[in-house]
Amino acid sequence: MDRILSGDRPTGPLHLGHYFGTLQNRVRLQRAGAQLTLVVADYQVLTDTDTAARLGPAVDALVLDYLAAGVDPETTTIFAHSAVPALNQLLLPFLSLVSVAELERNPTVKDEIAHARRASVSGLMFTYPAHQAADILFGKATVVPVGQDQLPHLELTRTIARRFADRYGPVFPVPAALLSAAPLLLGTDGTKMSKSRGNAIPLGADADETARLIRSAKTDAGRHITYDPVARPEVSSLVLLAALCLDRDPHAVAADVGPGGAAGLKKLVTDAVNEYFAPLRARRAAYARDPGALRALLRDGNARATAVAEATLAEVKTAMNMHY
Repeated sequence: MDRILSGDRPTGPLHLGHYFGTLQNRVRLQRAGAQLTLVVADYQVLTDTDTAARLGPAVDALVLDYLAAGVDPETTTIFAHSAVPALNQLLLPFLSLVSVAELERNPTVKDEIAHARRASVSGLMFTYPAHQAADILFGKATVVPVGQDQLPHLELTRTIARRFADRYGPVFPVPAALLSAAPLLLGTDGTKMSKSRGNAIPLGADADETARLIRSAKTDAGRHITYDPVARPEVSSLVLLAALCLDRDPHAVAADVGPGGAAGLKKLVTDAVNEYFAPLRARRAAYARDPGALRALLRDGNARATAVAEATLAEVKTAMNMHY
């Protein structure tokens, strides 16, 4: 059975891009019988002081989005970084296996530096690649779902697993990448849909907010709707969103709208999104009515993850001759 690790930083509400990019696939893998673990990477949010100040509600919102999307806490472990000390203790031996240059080359570290418009980042963000390796390896994950741009990130985890084996003996599998074929959905401003850019349609948005956001979405001057992601990226992203919700070919969806123009397209997208996500939103609202049960569910996941992490850490200490 494949052991799969995935997760998110609780930096804001998950959106439609997350759903079609990762959440839907996680639920599919869960239903196929994979052993799925989802990390709520709350320690990594400490690099963002604004988000860190409202961390509790952000964690709750992320767990709500997972459950609403169909993640089953009975079969999938959902846990928070900060609640599993044994996982975080793996960070120290892992850091001894990588160089400063390897950390500096990591795309996430580079992107964070560029995004922060600073010459450097905090030590926590700098060590993020090794911390992510601990997330993946503590439960001995064999498969990690990633996009093409995240392959260098996973490769450092694979390097750490191999170097640990060379130095101390085999404890960790070398996890394989599960490349995502998920389509890229653009945000309302025509750039990649992102929590940090304020251009996303949240999973938890109601029907009216969804309609307002879709009405504001950027299109182009062409009157006739076609599906051409290269020449007409904004229009095509809206067509694709409707096609995903309707389970239809995007070319056929575009042909149906045709001369209806941007207004006709946006109405179709709004109706399709609101109908498709109505059950998800109902589940989210139901879970949100009982925050105590939500926290209890997370505590259960924390306990399960802690048991796994402590067993792995014991193996690591044995391999490193650190039982004294």
